[in-house]
This record gives sequence, structure tokens and C-alpha cells, in this order.
Amino acid sequence: MRRGIPQRVFTATALVATLALAATACGDNGDSDGKSADKPVTITWWDTSNATNEAPNYQALIKDFENKNPKIKVKYVNVPFDQAQNKFQTAAGSKGAPDVIRAEVGWTSSWAKLQYLAPLDGTAALDKQDDITPSLLKQAQYEGKTYGAPIVTDTLGLMWNKDLLKKAGHDKAPATWDELKQVAKDVKDKAGVDGFWLNNATYYELPFLYGEGTDMVDAAGKKITINSPEAVKAVDISKDVLAAPGVAKLDVTADAYAHMQDAFVNGKVAMIVQGPWELTNILKGKAFTDPANLGVASPPAGSTGKSGAPTGGHNLSVYAGSPKAEQEAALKFVGWMTSGETQAQIALKNGTLPTRTSAYTAEVKATPGIADFQQVLADSAQPRPELPEYSTLLGDSFGQNLTKILQGKQSTQEGLDKIAEDYKKLLKDFS
Repeated sequence: MRRGIPQRVFTATALVATLALAATACGDNGDSDGKSADKPVTITWWDTSNATNEAPNYQALIKDFENKNPKIKVKYVNVPFDQAQNKFQTAAGSKGAPDVIRAEVGWTSSWAKLQYLAPLDGTAALDKQDDITPSLLKQAQYEGKTYGAPIVTDTLGLMWNKDLLKKAGHDKAPATWDELKQVAKDVKDKAGVDGFWLNNATYYELPFLYGEGTDMVDAAGKKITINSPEAVKAVDISKDVLAAPGVAKLDVTADAYAHMQDAFVNGKVAMIVQGPWELTNILKGKAFTDPANLGVASPPAGSTGKSGAPTGGHNLSVYAGSPKAEQEAALKFVGWMTSGETQAQIALKNGTLPTRTSAYTAEVKATPGIADFQQVLADSAQPRPELPEYSTLLGDSFGQNLTKILQGKQSTQEGLDKIAEDYKKLLKDFS
């Protein structure tokens, strides 16, 4: 659902955006708020989807919208996902932000706290709310108001190559991390390729934490839990998986994500933990010329016996600083783009998961992987807490210390304690 190489690592401070980008983004086209309702309006949309596979489909949808709304023009700007958070924050702070932004769900509450976003309740942007998955709508809220219209959702699942597992004597995905280690060894021994690839990005560590019944923080209890006994056990389990026979060596290069994807789509590794945003790319790979060869299941369960997966995705949000005419047009555009009918078209073209029940048509559910990920959402996905800083917790401190732990350069407890110390600087009222 995004990104050529998605980055789940976010920084707490904004980078300086270029003047050219800020000028492109500006939603004010030189007219005042008193602009005539009959005069054409141009709005700017920053889209953070994959520029190669997804963006052309969104641009085609814009043409459909403009045909149906001839007095509204949409200026499309594709912004790389890993740059968008900082660029929007910089642009919003200088009143040069786009009228509409496709925001990762973790950004929405933090931007609402900074008053960068307009509330959408009761507007054209949130029509037929009862059709939207309640937990996804909750993730778009801050202090009782809704600041994002969910357009796509995602989670993490265990993707597996059925042919390779069959060669190793297995006809289903492993249900626990211990089972995964055995399957990985069997694949290596009998199929001659790696059985599993562990991604050391922080977002991909969350299933290990959830499998031990914990998270980075307890938002409701205002407690930092990243260095709790449960978290230590979770990270130790990921270390054990990494060290198991048949598991690929840890890749810490800048291109690690691309290397993992290349290995999986070409049949050089049998299992990865991945999200539905890569379905389109994976199904183009030579290992999956027959889509039926792709298996998708919940991430393996931890010692609690339960599987856990993060709930991600994107919302469309409207910039609070846009002039009235642009803001009204933006609300209409957001409502159209996030409608059930439009989401169904997006799902069919991009292989992403809709956020509205009505968008899960028979045709959409027949798309390889969609129904499987919908089941993962139902069985294992955990919604994010209403904590503006939650996405920032996945950032540099967690990433750097987790990598050192997995490399054996520091003990699990030592590394997690360092992360907790950094969290305390950000969450001063947490114990």
C-alpha cells in the first residue's frame, strides 16, 4: 500500500523542507476566503503511495473525480513515504501545507494535537460512518474528534511459499515461533533455500511484543513497558529465531528491505513477515506466477499462545490552514476518495485492504491475499493507542538498540533499558 521501500522509522523533529516543495504544496491559490462558490477551485493533494505501482491508479481516480466535479481541480503531488512526515510538519508550520495529505495512521493524532488538521466530523469527508471499521475510525481520532478519513488499512502477516514448504514436508504455516524455527530448518535441509528472513525494522518487532502480551508502552496506564520482563522475553525470542538453522543472516544494510523482497519473490526464502502493501509486487515475482502459491496467515504466536499484529494504514486528512473554499473542496474530495465504491476500485488495482465493509465485494475478496489479510485483521490485529507520540516510539532509539541486541553487541535488558530512558524524555508523565 505504499512506498518502494517503506520506512517505519519516524523522527520526532521536522527536517527543513525545500522552498520549491512548499510552493508546490500551498493550498492558497491567491484568492481570499470570500471566493465565489461558482469559481473553479484547485486543491493540492500530497499522496504518499508507491510512485510506480499505486500512484498511477490514484491519478486515474482523480480524473474521475474531476469529471464528476468540474469546478474542482486536484493538483497531485507524490511525496516519498519516508519523507512525508517531516515535510508536512515543516510545511504546516509555515502555512504552506497541501489541502489534503495521505497520512500514516500514526501521524494523525500527533498532527491533530499540533492543530494542523481540520476535524472531519459532520462533514462530507465522513459520510456513512457506520460503514467504516470502528477500530480504524478510532485510530483517526484525537480527544473525541475525528481528523482522518480511513482510506486503506494494513497489518502484518506471515507470507509463505507453499511449494517450498511442501518440499520440506509442511502443508500449512507455522502457528508459533518455535514451529517456525523447525519449518525453517526443514526448508533449508530439504529445499536448499533459507526458510525465514527476519526484518529488524522496529515495526516488524511488534508481533513479538504482542505475542508476549505487551507493547512499547501502556498508554492507558501511562507506563513505559519496552524494558519490562515481557518485552525482554519477546526480543529474546526474536534473537532465538534469528539464530536458528535455516534463518537468513541479519541484513543491516540500507537496502535490507529490498533484499528481503527480492529473495522472497524469487523463491530464495520461504517465509517473511510482511504487509498487504506488497501484494502487487509479490504476485509479479517468478515464485508466484501462480498466485495460489502464496500463503498468508497471522504472525506466529508467542509464549502466551496468542498471535498479535499491528494495525496500520492511511487516512486522508485536511489541512486546517487552507482557505474556506479549498477546504470545502478538499472535504468533498476526501469523502469521494474514501467512499466504499472508490475503495473497492483501489483494492482491485493496488491490492490493498479497504476500511469500509461495503468495499469488500465478492470481486475484491477474490483478489489473492485480500481475504487472507482480512482474516488476519479479524484474528490478530491490535489497534494503536490514542497516543500522539506512538509512531515516534518506533524511531531511532528503538531501531538502533534493537539492531545492536540482534547483533549481540549488547544484552537485551541493557538495550531495552536505553530505549526506555529515551522514551522517558518524550513521555515525561509516564512512569
